[in-house]
Amino acid sequence: MKSNIVDRMVMALVISTLAMPGISLAAEGQQNVQEEQKRAKDEKQQQRKEDQQQDQVQRKAEQDQKQQQQRAQQQEKQQEQKQKQDQQQIERVQRKSEQEQKQQEHRVQQEQKQQEQKQQQVQQQRENAQRKTEQDQKQQQQRAQQQEKQQEQKQQQVQQQRERAQQQSEQEQKQIRARQEQQRERIERQSEQVQQQRAQQQRQDQIQAQRQQQRLSQQQQQQRIKEQQQSVAQYRQHLEQEERLAREHAAQLQRQKRMAQYRFQQEYLERLRQQQNYLRDHRFDYDNDPYFYTAPIYRYNRGGKYYQTNEYGAKWLRQAVRYGYEEGFRAGKADRDDRWRGGSYKDSYAYRDANYGYNGYYVNRSDYNYYFREGFRRGYEDGYNSRYQYGRNDNGNYSILDNILSQILGFQNLR
Repeated sequence: MKSNIVDRMVMALVISTLAMPGISLAAEGQQNVQEEQKRAKDEKQQQRKEDQQQDQVQRKAEQDQKQQQQRAQQQEKQQEQKQKQDQQQIERVQRKSEQEQKQQEHRVQQEQKQQEQKQQQVQQQRENAQRKTEQDQKQQQQRAQQQEKQQEQKQQQVQQQRERAQQQSEQEQKQIRARQEQQRERIERQSEQVQQQRAQQQRQDQIQAQRQQQRLSQQQQQQRIKEQQQSVAQYRQHLEQEERLAREHAAQLQRQKRMAQYRFQQEYLERLRQQQNYLRDHRFDYDNDPYFYTAPIYRYNRGGKYYQTNEYGAKWLRQAVRYGYEEGFRAGKADRDDRWRGGSYKDSYAYRDANYGYNGYYVNRSDYNYYFREGFRRGYEDGYNSRYQYGRNDNGNYSILDNILSQILGFQNLR
């Protein structure tokens, strides 16, 4: 735009320069020049206006451009600031994210460590449990082995006990048969002695005369016979009642597994049955038996009271102590063989019965029981403790010492 205006001005100057020599040439030419100048002037003015407007527009454009540039710069600045802020925000977010990530990683690491520790603890617990299980299994195996050994030992002991029991049973059977034979011999000897005494009484007039002087009155003799018959009847009833008690006691011994004591009781009951059979089959001659008309020659103290008896009654009381010691020794030995520590001589059925050897005659049953138990107690202590403080052993025959027998009875002569 500026170049066009300059070109026109130059052209006008050239024309005006060329026209000055020809001013004189023509008036129209001058007028035209003036008009041309005027037009040129107008054009210049117009041009100046246009230029001014253009300058204004250009300045405005420049200002707008400057403002636009300023705004652009401001926008760029703002954009840069925003970018910086965004970058800072991004950096803060990134740092925060990194921190959070680090914290997360730290927490994860801690959790991993905790998880590892927990796993280690669980593993240790499992290992401990496994070791404990293995120990328990070993202990269980050891206990099982010990139980097997104990069971084997127990079986061996049971077998040995059975063998010993069998041997002992055989020996006891032999002893029982020997004692039964001895008892039969004693009964036969007693019967022979009674018959011999009766024969001697009949043959020897002098001895009969002496005894006639010592004889009880007929009334006393009948009274003694009557009392004896009542005593025998009561004793037979007592034997029948004792069978039930004996069965109950035998069952108790079996429950307690006291087999040696059980065998002893069965042997004792067998001797009682033989004794009972003898009483049932024996016919007693009250009228000719010297016990019923012979006067007392001894007295003895029992329970603070004095009692009297003749030689025949004294014989049976001595026999009560002897039989009591013999049976007591066997009972004590049986408890020792059973290793029984829960009782005493009072628990034995033989001690409570105390009737072995008693035939119902010559002495009161309560007296016989008392002295039988006195011998039984001492025999039980010797048998249980495997000693001979009160008696002796003659080839399996246990007998009380004579001095102990005399101390127990304490007979005093009435003459």
